Amino acid sequence: MTTAELILALVTLQRAGELVFAQRNTSRLLARGAIELAPGHYPLIVAVHAGWLISLWWFGHDQDVNVTALAAYLVLQCLRFWVFRTLCSRWTTRIIVLPGETLVSDGPYRFLSHPNYVVVVGEIAVLPLVFYLPWIAAIFSVLNAIVLAIRIRAENRALAASRQITMAGTS
Repeated sequence: MTTAELILALVTLQRAGELVFAQRNTSRLLARGAIELAPGHYPLIVAVHAGWLISLWWFGHDQDVNVTALAAYLVLQCLRFWVFRTLCSRWTTRIIVLPGETLVSDGPYRFLSHPNYVVVVGEIAVLPLVFYLPWIAAIFSVLNAIVLAIRIRAENRALAASRQITMAGTS
């Protein structure tokens, strides 16, 4: 196994674990009365992320490793962990809103509205650079920007709708 394959295997396992964690949290939130909003764009997110990872495996599995880019990627993983720890049971890959819950405003959310997306933007750009594949970084950064534009608009609308539901429930 090459160093690149080891890194890609760890990233793949991390992503698979995150999907299991997200599905568990989604199920628990839905059981508590949460609702999923704007699910239509979700397949696009899955396609971009799957395509990115498949491309990295296809073109990067036998590449040398750029240690500086790997260090930057590891910093992004620390930021990702901070987001996970902050959201905990509310972290999902879908837009799930639990009426009556307050918006998270601690951890990295003190500084940014969407810190997880900042991390994802960085990951999609930086991991290909670990394997000296700047063209994959460029292609998937553009695709991710398009998907995130859709996602962030949908999420902001969902959060605004959730606030209206919560306010109506307290009137």
